[in-house]
Amino acid sequence: MASNLEEAISEAGGPVPLLWESQTPPAVVPRVVQEFSNWRDEQLAWRRTAVIYDQSHHMADLNIKGPDALKLIRDTAINSVENFPVDMAKQYVAVSPSGHVIGDNILFHLEEDEYQAVGIPPSINWLHYHAVTGGYDVRIWRDDNSLVRQGDPVVYRYQVQGPGALDVIREATGEEPPKLKFFHMTRFTIGGKEVRALRHGMAGEPGFEMWGPWEDHEAVHSALLEAGKKYDLVQVGGRAYHTNALESGWLPRPLPAIYTGEELAPYRRWLKENAYETISPLGGSFHSENIEDYYITPYELDYGRLVAFDHDFIGREALEKMVADGKTDTRRKVTLVWNGEDVEKAIGSSLFHQGPGAKYFNLPMSLYDTFHYDRVEADGRVVGLSTWTGYSANERAILSLAVVEPEFATPGTEITVVWGEDTPSSKLQVEDHVQVTIRATVQPAPLTEEARTSYRAN
Repeated sequence: MASNLEEAISEAGGPVPLLWESQTPPAVVPRVVQEFSNWRDEQLAWRRTAVIYDQSHHMADLNIKGPDALKLIRDTAINSVENFPVDMAKQYVAVSPSGHVIGDNILFHLEEDEYQAVGIPPSINWLHYHAVTGGYDVRIWRDDNSLVRQGDPVVYRYQVQGPGALDVIREATGEEPPKLKFFHMTRFTIGGKEVRALRHGMAGEPGFEMWGPWEDHEAVHSALLEAGKKYDLVQVGGRAYHTNALESGWLPRPLPAIYTGEELAPYRRWLKENAYETISPLGGSFHSENIEDYYITPYELDYGRLVAFDHDFIGREALEKMVADGKTDTRRKVTLVWNGEDVEKAIGSSLFHQGPGAKYFNLPMSLYDTFHYDRVEADGRVVGLSTWTGYSANERAILSLAVVEPEFATPGTEITVVWGEDTPSSKLQVEDHVQVTIRATVQPAPLTEEARTSYRAN
């Protein structure tokens, strides 16, 4: 019986069969009500009025404190940390020695020598591993998500977003919200409790992310809901929550590039048999026996703007070689708007035809894997990979985030997405089905102008 990722890969005969046949359900938002009203109205509200997201349960927190905290971050991040004062946050991005993305998180600079990384496990695990094995003078504590932890979270985390978000904050605090730059932090008093807050935005709308000790969560949450009544504040449930990335253009789950390379073997042995990277399912219409075909570079995710060669970091040499070899524009991140008639036909076949139809579309998020990759085709060949897929009531369309070759990345270009597995797996969520092709139109990622301009400022 495997006790770590390295052993699990060996027992399965490789990383692809390990993940392709994983019997673990796709990752979801735990402990949060799935729908407070209905997911369509919850989606519409973040463009029309204001919404509150409960982010207390689906992410892991890693607190890093000590004299070497910044050195640990500098050594493992593609980002520059030369301008990283207290009360500022960064999108931390980590790559493997080969220069491929392991993952990203939001890194908060809380105090002079204290930082907190918040996100899904791949980049959190990477930071955790180096903190405990790299000889750094740091202390860490970790709070995993509510699928893993025993008991309540250490901190609550709420976001208020949308055109009316600042009105809600003004009502809740009794003060004019400070004019902060994107990803800068402040403090509020809400419900009689001190709250730390980050100027943030999701789906291209303004707002704040707020957090504090769990024992304050009920007072703060109740005060925000009360303040939001006159501004039609809507609570967003677990079903709608993940779809906001479709509109904000953030690609949440690239496969972490850790499954190959002898230099990463110690890390794979550190990751336990039940680690996220060990048990999460991989699937979609794209299938390759070479796990590296699923790896993605930071340039493909539009993170080239974050790469800074002003410091040494893991993967720097590989990224410098990509630059020198002119390989920073091999694929570009785009939004795909799926053709409504083709989607209607596919959904109809899955529900009403005799015999196998198209793979069933879960709504609003349509993924049936944690790591999902569909083929994007044009001119009779694969020209990209489509990943994060779901329905937006705001756009009245199925959307997906994809990386495609530059010649197919121009807005308005029509391509084809292949939906469903052609290498059948034993995953419980994959029923007998047939593959279908669906036309899609390329659009920018993010879709909205506000998101494209404000997000790039970080």
